[in-house]
Amino acid sequence: MTQLGNVTPLFQDLAKVEHEHNLACQECSLYRLCLPLGLHNNDLIQLDKIIKRSQSYSRGQPLFSTQTPFNSIYVVRSGSFKTTVSAVDGREQVTGFYFPGEFVGLDAIYEQAYRSNAKALESSSVCELPFDMLQELGANMPQLQVQMMSRLSKELSGDKSLMFLLGKKTAEEKLATFLLSISRRFQDRGFSAREFQLSMSRGDIANHLGLAVETVSRLFSRFQDEGLIDIHNKSISIRDVEKLKALCG
Repeated sequence: MTQLGNVTPLFQDLAKVEHEHNLACQECSLYRLCLPLGLHNNDLIQLDKIIKRSQSYSRGQPLFSTQTPFNSIYVVRSGSFKTTVSAVDGREQVTGFYFPGEFVGLDAIYEQAYRSNAKALESSSVCELPFDMLQELGANMPQLQVQMMSRLSKELSGDKSLMFLLGKKTAEEKLATFLLSISRRFQDRGFSAREFQLSMSRGDIANHLGLAVETVSRLFSRFQDEGLIDIHNKSISIRDVEKLKALCG
């Protein structure tokens, strides 16, 4: 009876630890990225131990810059971020937008230095993954290495798509492609593909697509007049997906 009395609290404690861990994972943007990997619970616990969940970043607050020493990569937990690179003359180019579950800073791995500046587009938070500790874990978790390779490949694919978008498509094709891309990314994260908020400014969109702000504003108005979308401040409702796809070229 004494032994059974000691064992029961032990199982209760283990159950409590597992319950609290599962809650932590489910509340984290990494949840949907980690669990499909087939990692064992012990692996997930080890991964969870190195993750630093940050305080909130306010709109415009830097996550990192090209002057920040490279120590970590990040996953957006809530909100959104943009990355920019600066030319010698001070001009900025918006290179990407990042939403919950997406990695920021992967391009820093090769040279061990951040190649862009990242800022919050709204009140946001991230999961910070110290890179040295992530490498140590990856040595014992092949599936974690596979996931990182997949993310790096996705980033490279996105860069090539952007080059094609900027170089070959018309203004209306660029904006239509951009809207459908954002729609698909929200859908992948379990949000509505038809109704969503554009946290970035019209100026950021224009800069990212290589267009004038006036051109982007005119196209948004035209798309709305033609019944493709509805716009209310930063809220977008896609009304005709097929016509929008037809505009992508």
